[in-house]
Amino acid sequence: MRVLVIGGSVFLGRAIVAEALSQGHDVTTFNRGMSGTPAPGVQAVHGDRQVPADLDRLVDGREWDVAIDVCGYTPANVLDTVRRLSGHARHYTFISSISAYPDFPSRFHVDETFPRHPCEPDAGADFGDYGIRKAGCERAVERFFDGPSLIIDPGLIIGPHENVGRLPWWLTRISKGGRVLAPGDPQRSIQLIDARDIAAFTVTQAVKGTTGRYLTGGVPGNATFGSWLADCVEVTGSDAELVWADDRFLLDHEVSPWTELPLWMPDRPDAAGVWTHSSAKALAEGLTCRPITQSVRDTWAWLQGVPEAERSFGNQMLRHGIDPGKEAAILAAWDART
Repeated sequence: MRVLVIGGSVFLGRAIVAEALSQGHDVTTFNRGMSGTPAPGVQAVHGDRQVPADLDRLVDGREWDVAIDVCGYTPANVLDTVRRLSGHARHYTFISSISAYPDFPSRFHVDETFPRHPCEPDAGADFGDYGIRKAGCERAVERFFDGPSLIIDPGLIIGPHENVGRLPWWLTRISKGGRVLAPGDPQRSIQLIDARDIAAFTVTQAVKGTTGRYLTGGVPGNATFGSWLADCVEVTGSDAELVWADDRFLLDHEVSPWTELPLWMPDRPDAAGVWTHSSAKALAEGLTCRPITQSVRDTWAWLQGVPEAERSFGNQMLRHGIDPGKEAAILAAWDART
């Protein structure tokens, strides 16, 4: 089929392009050309979705069986895109986020039946946070695309080419060896999914013409915090010693949840369901998830080709990783306490 990927140069978008090519589809990418080079075999169209003339140039004389939108963050921009692609694409898939559900992460077992954030499909970039705007983007697709549409709501994504920097930070830190501050309960179950598994499910369902919404967060309990950090130690071959400090101690020492020790979330009511969201609908429809150990190993293999100074641990607005001096001070305080 003829597949258009809006985005397609980094992480999940890159995986979707690779999957579509592997399935034998003709792939066009549309992006600004600033985040990476086009994959071999694609027709690359460079432009900015926020510029109407660029969207007009994209659709001029072109049609696709499937459009997959990986980089929509502002409802008004997505609304403009779906209006222009109506009549030029038969099916529209939008990559959203579990953050579109206001009950995440406080409620247990969030799934597609839960309500989404209130947000109109023409909202601008200043309307609410990331999750609120994603809900508005979903509505723009559902209400205004002239054809069938599919919404994919990923959970926590890992895998090669991760640009968010959570697993890359842990791998980089653990590879240096020594005593490593490890957060919370090592037996706490977590739920992760590889970008390549979301990509395989997304492309397959899109070309089938599947409609509706699917939460793709992986298999609940497919790892523990202890098992995935142990995987990091093993694949890096380092002499790292994981030193587990409890939630209360870390909070008392002003460690920021989720970011300074990536993916660590204290066991508290406002995050009680962070690792319990349900992918049952997607799993029943054919979503398959590789072992987390494989994702860790493949991510480390990819990182070997990325100099440490060039590794991304987030962006200016959201950085991951704890300062080495702060980590050392907390480890010393933990030793003194125990």
